[in-house]
Parts: sequence; structure tokens; C-alpha cells
Amino acid sequence: MLCLSVAPAQVIRAPQALEAAGSAIARLGHRPLIVGGDRSLVAVQSRLKPVLEAQKLKFTQASYGRDCSEASLAALKQAVAAHQADLIIGVGGGKALDAAKLLAYQCELPVVTIPTSAATCAAWTALSNVYSEDGAFLYDVSLPNCPNLLILDYDLVQTAPRHTLVAGIGDAIAKWYEASVSSGHSEQTLIIAAVQQARVLRDILFQKSATALQAPGSEVWREVVDATVLLAGVIGGLGGAQCRTVAAHAVHNGLTHLPIHSSIHGEKVSYGILVQLRLEEMVQGNQLAATARQQLLKFYTEIGLPQTLADLGLEDITITQLKQAAEIALNPKSDIHRLPFKVVTEQLMAAMVSTTAPANSNPINPITTNLVNEEVAQ
Repeated sequence: MLCLSVAPAQVIRAPQALEAAGSAIARLGHRPLIVGGDRSLVAVQSRLKPVLEAQKLKFTQASYGRDCSEASLAALKQAVAAHQADLIIGVGGGKALDAAKLLAYQCELPVVTIPTSAATCAAWTALSNVYSEDGAFLYDVSLPNCPNLLILDYDLVQTAPRHTLVAGIGDAIAKWYEASVSSGHSEQTLIIAAVQQARVLRDILFQKSATALQAPGSEVWREVVDATVLLAGVIGGLGGAQCRTVAAHAVHNGLTHLPIHSSIHGEKVSYGILVQLRLEEMVQGNQLAATARQQLLKFYTEIGLPQTLADLGLEDITITQLKQAAEIALNPKSDIHRLPFKVVTEQLMAAMVSTTAPANSNPINPITTNLVNEEVAQ
């Protein structure tokens, strides 16, 4: 039996959506625990507090810390018990919302998600990623339901730094490159729908992102925010895990185990798309992948997405660290194995250091570590 969690039960989206959402929140509980990061809790307090007070809700708040980790979840469970909470409200970016969703699931409570940026589709999805205390990706948890209520307040999202939307564009556009390679030949109705939605999402972002970034708060900006926060979530909901993550997210997961954390999720994922295309190009000799990579490089230049390890703050990465990241990305349970071909460590390392290479350069037949050394030296 295949169970799908396609969408939140309700989505409220508008400028000042928070002020309009009081009754919808009150229908879900009377003693909410607000979960977020320290900055997000401060940023939203002046607007959310009056909404909850108007509904006579007894609320308190708790920080999830630095990461959605097992330790932070244990502390949050204590906060739930102390407050006798009957509702979780998640406020913030992807890790805050993942923590709120997983906490709600573990405590068997409803959950409201309020994204403070458009950096991920975490506000939508029935999925939480769990990290170590040092920010290294450990595992993900598939949840039985999407959030009970998603409040997308454009005014709130507009207060986030520009680079968070840029990162969200990178995370969202990955849906096409990952879903098409893993599921593009599927004959299952909903997976076909998910792949086609991923194509639509890619085209929207190609056409509108640059204009949106120049005009925060405009109609086209809101359309791009909808694409990154909402439509990206639809694709994973319809298509399941195989339409959600493949090599690009696997590369992200590997990079989180390095000691430098100067880039955010969508930035690592967007770089991971280039790595995936480079693998298709070098291992398979895929001409379409070569063309797609060159197209993406132009798009990345236009909106400011990272193209190399140096762009991620990893210009001083060593061969040992590169190998560590590659080996973690290739662990037996990794999503990278949804690629239609086998990848070994040296191949992935070579792809990771040649994301901006000319099309069809350095084919791997077979790959040697010398290529990696030469690329890193450059």
C-alpha cells in the first residue's frame, strides 16, 4: 500500500497573512508551543503575539537551537510537556520547520508552519531532516502527513535576506534535474504528473527569477516565492521520494559533514545539480546533460548561485576532505543510487571539482585519482 502526503490541509497566503490566520490557528489548538530559531522568534513575535492573544490562546515559545538534532528534539519535548501544549507552531527556515514538524509527529499534535524565508519547501512537505549537533546531515524522517496549516505571509518572507530566495530557487530547480533522471521514464500516473510539474517549475524559475530578485514584494516576486515554497513541495508530495532527491541532495548531505558551514541548504543543492549533470556527462557521455549544465551556469551567474566548491566557501578543501564528502554522498542508503548508472568515489570527486569545465571535457574512461589532483590544483 502506497500512502501519499501531497499537501497541507490548508494554505493561507497573502501579504499580512498572519493577521488573517488567527481563527484557523485556534481551530487546531488552545495551548500552542511556538518553535523557531532565536532570530526568527524575535522577528515574528510582534506580529504573531497579538494574533494569538486575540484568540485567547495560551502560548509560549522554545528555540530549536542550531539544528534539527536528536538533542534539540529531546529538549523541545520537555517544553511541550511543561506547557501542556496541544499545538506546535513552527516559525523560521527549513531546519526550524523540520524540527517543528518532527516534534509534532512525535508528540501526536497538529502543526502550523510559518516560513520566514523562501529558502526551502520545508513548510509544505511531510519530511524532516535530522542533523548532528555540528550540522552534519544524519537521516530524514518521512512523516504521515503534511502540516495542518501553512501560513505564507509575503510581508514576512520579504524581510529575509536576498540570498535566501536565491538559495530557494536553487533548491527548487533541482526538482527537475533529479526527478527527470530518476523517474522520467515512469509510466505511473502520479509520477508522470510530478515530473511534468518539475518541468513547469524549472521553466517558471528560468523565466521569472532574475526579474523577481530585482523587485522584492512585486507580483512576479510572489510568483517565484510560491514556486520555491509551494510548488516545489507539490512535486515531492505527488511523486514521492524518487522525485524529491537524487544526486544533488546527496552531494549536499556529504558537504554538511565538512567543518565549514558558510553556505545554506539550497546553495549546496544547486552546486549539487552541476555535479549530477557532470556525472551524467562524464560517465554516460550524455550530451543533453552537458548542454543543461552550460545553461545552468549562465542562469547561476545571472542570479548569483554557487558554481564551484570555492563559491561555497570551500576553496581550501583538501583531497582527504573531498573524499570524505564523496564517500558520505555515496553511502549505501544514499539517494545518489537513484541515478541510472553506478558511481564510484573517484568519479564523484572528479565531478565535484569540475562543475565549470567546458562541455564534454575530461571523460572518465576510466577515471583516475590523478584527474582529481589536477582539478583541485587548478
